[in-house]
Amino acid sequence: MPRAKGCPLDPPPGLRGLQAEAPLVRIRLWDGSTPWLVTRHDVQRALLADERIGSDSLLPGYPHVSESFQARAADLQTFITMDDPEHARQRRMLSPSFTLRRIEQLRPTVQGIVDDLVDGLLAGPKPADLVSAFALPVPSLVICHVLGVPYEDHEFFQRTSRLLIARETAAETALAAQMELVGYLDQLIGRKLAEPADDLLSQLAVEQLQTGQMSRQQLAMMSLLLLVGGHETSADMIALGTLALLTNPDQLAVLRHTDDPTVIARATEELLRYLSVAHGGRRRVALEDIEIAGEVIRAGEGLVLPSEIGDRDERVYPRPDVLDLHRDARQHLAFGFGIHQCLGQPLVRVELQAVYGTLYRRIPTLALAVEPSELEFKEEGFVYGVHELPVTW
Repeated sequence: MPRAKGCPLDPPPGLRGLQAEAPLVRIRLWDGSTPWLVTRHDVQRALLADERIGSDSLLPGYPHVSESFQARAADLQTFITMDDPEHARQRRMLSPSFTLRRIEQLRPTVQGIVDDLVDGLLAGPKPADLVSAFALPVPSLVICHVLGVPYEDHEFFQRTSRLLIARETAAETALAAQMELVGYLDQLIGRKLAEPADDLLSQLAVEQLQTGQMSRQQLAMMSLLLLVGGHETSADMIALGTLALLTNPDQLAVLRHTDDPTVIARATEELLRYLSVAHGGRRRVALEDIEIAGEVIRAGEGLVLPSEIGDRDERVYPRPDVLDLHRDARQHLAFGFGIHQCLGQPLVRVELQAVYGTLYRRIPTLALAVEPSELEFKEEGFVYGVHELPVTW
C-alpha cells in the first residue's frame, strides 16, 4: 500500500484504515488468496505466541510475499520458515552465541567499529552519504567479525542480499544470486573446517558438520540467513533512525546531550517501535481452527501480521505517531514475538545503542544535506529503508 505523500516514516493510510476497522480483516494478495490481516498489537502478540500458528512456508495456505518468493520457497527455507521440532533444533545450535552475556562481550568491538567510522566521516568529504559511509558498514563489519566472513567481500554479499530481499526480483535472478552466495559460503565453510578460527562459522562447522547434526547445505543456508539478516535491517534502522531524529530536533537533542546508557537504551526501543523496518508483515498459517477477536481463523488460512501498524496501535502507545524517546516502548514487535522472535536482537540492540549513543554527540551539527522530499525510499523490498541519506555538518 502506498504511503502518504510527505510521510515516509509512517505506515500507509490504507493499513491504518484497516486497523481502525477491525482487529482482523480479510485482504486479497497478488495470487487472489484472501488471508487475514492482523491489525492490532494485542492480537498480533497473542497469535505470534500461539502454538496453533505455523511458520512453515511450504504449507498450503501460507501467504507468500510475491510470486517470486513462492517459487523459491523450498530453496529459501531456513529455520525461521520452519516449525518445531526442526526449527527448535536448528535454533538451539545458534542460541549460545546470541545470549545477552555473550553479546555484551562484543560491545567494545562494536563501539570501536562505530568510533572508527565516525572518524572516517569527519575526515572525509562533505556532504557524505550516511548509508554507504556509515549505516551499512557498521553492521556489515560486525556480522563479518561474528561469523568470520572476510569484510573485503562486502560489496559481493551486499549486492546479492539486495536481490534476495526485493519483492519483485524475478525468481530465476533471485535463485541465481542465492546459489552464488550459498556457493561462496560453502567454500568459506570448507576453509573453516580445514583451519578453524575463533568465529561462529568455524564453531558451527566443527560442532555440527563433524558430528553429522547438519549438512553443509543446511549450514550454508543458515549462514546466508545470518549474513543477510545481520546487516540489512540494522543498516536501515541506523539510516532511518537518523532521518527520524534529524526531522525531530527536540528528540535528537535527547541523544546529543547524554551518554547515559539507560537513556540511550530507552531511545533505541522507541526508535525500533516507531520505525519497525521489517515491513510487509510476518507471514503465518493456521494449523488448527482458532477463535480470537470475534472471528474464527480456520485451519489452512493464512495470516499477515504487520508490525508497522501493530507498533502504532494507540491502544498500547498513546499518540503513537509521535516519536518520544522518553516513552517505554519495550513491548514493541520490531523483533517479533513468541518462539520465532529474532535470535539476533541482542546484537542489533548493541549496534544501535552504540550508534545512537555516539554519532550525534560526536557530530552535534549533523544535518540533512537535501530536502526530505528528495530522498528515495526502499519501497521494493520487505526491509524498509532509504537508498541514500546525504548529510553534512
